[in-house]
Amino acid sequence: MATIAPEADAQRTALDAYFLAGEARARALGNRGPVRFTAEGKLAPEILDGYAEHGFYVLEGVFALDELAAIRAEMHEVLDRLPVARDAEVDRHGRPALGLGLPLSPFHWSKPLGDPMGATEECQRAPVKMIELTAAADKPAEIVYIVRAPLQFSDAALRGYAHPALLAIAEAINGEDFVPFSEGYIVKKPGEGAAFAWHQDGTTHWNSPDWDGQTHGFNYMAQLYPSTAANGVWFVPGSHNRGKLDIAALVDAAGSNLLPEAVPLICNPGDVAISNRQIVHGSFANDSADWRVSFNTGFHRYRSVLGAHGHNNAGENGYDAERIRKRAEMIGYAIDARRQHYPDETPFDYRPHSRAGLTYRWSEAARAEIDGYYMRDLNI
Repeated sequence: MATIAPEADAQRTALDAYFLAGEARARALGNRGPVRFTAEGKLAPEILDGYAEHGFYVLEGVFALDELAAIRAEMHEVLDRLPVARDAEVDRHGRPALGLGLPLSPFHWSKPLGDPMGATEECQRAPVKMIELTAAADKPAEIVYIVRAPLQFSDAALRGYAHPALLAIAEAINGEDFVPFSEGYIVKKPGEGAAFAWHQDGTTHWNSPDWDGQTHGFNYMAQLYPSTAANGVWFVPGSHNRGKLDIAALVDAAGSNLLPEAVPLICNPGDVAISNRQIVHGSFANDSADWRVSFNTGFHRYRSVLGAHGHNNAGENGYDAERIRKRAEMIGYAIDARRQHYPDETPFDYRPHSRAGLTYRWSEAARAEIDGYYMRDLNI
């Protein structure tokens, strides 16, 4: 069992009380419910209003049990094929590890129950380290806590990416020319899942004259297991509308990482949270007995991305129309992969493709085409 040193008992008591109070605050917000559309096919205004006010919204029961089971099973296949160590070329069975030959490793590593982001040069968005715990002696020295690019590793994830309700909501929030951001599994195994220091995701547009509460886009967080106060992400409601915040000052004012306004993401498997990328959020190390895995996907407004100087090879003139078009191919491939698997379901009409007469077909040739697609992520 993990411990907190040196005042383990007192800090454990404080955390447990914080988790309990936070869950009560979260349930009182009222920003949750099933996906609902009006008779005219528009997203229910209370969903848009709740998301706009709080900066996150829980969409209940988005994925049916059979689809959830397929996504979860293939996620575990991915985890089973991870390198046994950061520089290893084999998995735990001695097979060639997943990700060999890719231009950049899609795996992010941490010590168990550590915080790999907080107070580091590599992640200045997170100026204060989260509480770190001491893992049991039988845990590995390092664990993978993020798997990027799951759309190229899992057909079930690719199909889930094109869920028509989720793409329709992306259109309602970001406009019909919405574009992808990035995708990943956030993996928090029991007794070893890493912490995420308090941070805001947006990086490029805080001082833009047309900045607003939606400028840096949003993430979907599809829950493959229950999300609890102990293992899930926490949000500071409404902080997405307050601009770039001094997170170190927030922690100083609270006297610890237990920010008093924050609430946890409470979800059942199959629920999907919409999370504004400007909201202050973080999570505690998962020393609970429960798995938590989020299948994260993100979307932006086109106008926020075009010409932006993101941090992954944006080019001298920023992300151009061709870079954006190429990255958005993943939407087209995903829609067709889902169409093939669910022939009785009405596919989402992604207007940038249908207007341009672009057609994408998911096949083994397409699988080769998307190899390393995450190198074109649109990070703003």
